[in-house]
Amino acid sequence: MDGVVIAFLTILVLSIILILFTLSTLPLIGDERKNFIKMKAQSYSFAAVILYLVFEMGKKVYSAFWGSNTYEGISPFSFLLSICIIYLITLLFYKRKYGN
Repeated sequence: MDGVVIAFLTILVLSIILILFTLSTLPLIGDERKNFIKMKAQSYSFAAVILYLVFEMGKKVYSAFWGSNTYEGISPFSFLLSICIIYLITLLFYKRKYGN
């Protein structure tokens, strides 16, 4: 179990470092494009969060009414990790698409 937690922490820290590095290289691009790239990546990540939460809410409702009423909920650590990875991927994608 400790190995899994260490692996998740490593991936989370690596994702955060890569996000910060990518954001630090954005000022080399003009202000309007930098803001546009960040806005596009943030809006896509926000949409992914909302869709995931709606999906989890549907699972909970299904479990409460038709299932065995044993819903375990969302793991906050894996949720944070997945959102960091989604944001990193979309940030890199839009930086490559709209950057230099």
